[in-house]
Amino acid sequence: MSVELMVWDEPEPIGRDQARATYLAVKRAEPSDGSGVVPDVVKELPGEVRLYPDGHVLVSMDLDSMDEVSAQVFAIARAHGLLCYDPQRDLVHNVAPLGVYEGMQLHTGDGMIVHDPDLGLVDDVLGTLSAQNPFAALVNFGRHFIQVSPGYELEYKEGTLIRTTVAELEEVRRAFRAYATGDRSFLTRHEWAQ
Repeated sequence: MSVELMVWDEPEPIGRDQARATYLAVKRAEPSDGSGVVPDVVKELPGEVRLYPDGHVLVSMDLDSMDEVSAQVFAIARAHGLLCYDPQRDLVHNVAPLGVYEGMQLHTGDGMIVHDPDLGLVDDVLGTLSAQNPFAALVNFGRHFIQVSPGYELEYKEGTLIRTTVAELEEVRRAFRAYATGDRSFLTRHEWAQ
C-alpha cells in the first residue's frame, strides 16, 4: 500500500478545505510529461515523484516508510517555500505563520514529526486527538515542551513537569498557540499540579 503527499506553491496560507479541493482537482488531471517548467524541488524529493500541471508535485511512498519520508518532504517543501498537503491525515503544511522558536518540533502519536510547524497545522493537529493519535506535543529540545492527550490533559515542562486538565479543545489550542508564540499566559489561566 502506498501513501502520498502533494507539494505546490500558494501565495498565502490556505486551509484544509482548499488544500483538499486542490489536491482532488489535480489528481483528476493527467500527470505532466515533465517537458514544461519543472520545479527545482523535484530533484530533492524522496519517494516516487510525479509532476502535474502548474507545478503540482505528487510524492508517493510505501506505508512502512511514511513517517520518515513525510518528514523529509515537509522539510524540503518548506525550504523551497512550498506548501504540502497530506491527504491521509487531511492536514496542510503552510509556510507561515510560524512560532517564535526556531527548530521547534511538532510530534504526534501517529508518528508525524514536523520541524518548525506553521500555527494553522498545530491547530488542525490538535483536532485529530484520538485513540489513533493519542498525543500532540510542541517540543523545544533541551528547553521546554507542551503536550496534550485525549481528555485534554495538558502537560508543560520547563524544569519541572506540571499538569492540568482543560474542558475544551479551543482552550488546548489557545494554550498551544500561546506557547508557540512565546506567550506564557496559559500558565496563569489554569491550576497546575506536579
